[in-house]
Amino acid sequence: MKAAREVFAESGLGAPLSSVARRAGVGQGSLYRHFPDRIALAVAVFDENITALEELAARSDTTLADLFDSVAEQVIASTALIDLIVSERDERAEHLDTRMQSVAAELLGRDQASGRFGHHVETADVMLAISMMALMLSKAPEAERAAAAARARAIFRAAFTPTN
Repeated sequence: MKAAREVFAESGLGAPLSSVARRAGVGQGSLYRHFPDRIALAVAVFDENITALEELAARSDTTLADLFDSVAEQVIASTALIDLIVSERDERAEHLDTRMQSVAAELLGRDQASGRFGHHVETADVMLAISMMALMLSKAPEAERAAAAARARAIFRAAFTPTN
């Protein structure tokens, strides 16, 4: 997975899978046995990303702000893979959305119970915010991604704050 992240980050989606195999220190046949195409490889990378987010959410002190920060970091590191998943809309990636919704719902409930986020915010709003941020970061020039992520998080905080 690490090799795939690195190769796609350096060379984009057009990078040959043989480069991923070489970086991982495995034969191309081994790579294709586990990942028959780019989508399968991208889904496996995102499975790891979501597992990390699930582990983050399992900590009792984690907030939606932490989730947005972690998603931004993951997106910045995997922009080419975001483009692939968004452009292909493959059913092999559907479970990723379900898992992400569970993480978002858990953290939203926690933040609403503590008064950090308003009850007007729904899980669908959080998912839309995450999707918007991910797509925007995947398209932003590399030098501007960190600042753009900070601006997006500030907009979401303002929108999700409890209303009086």
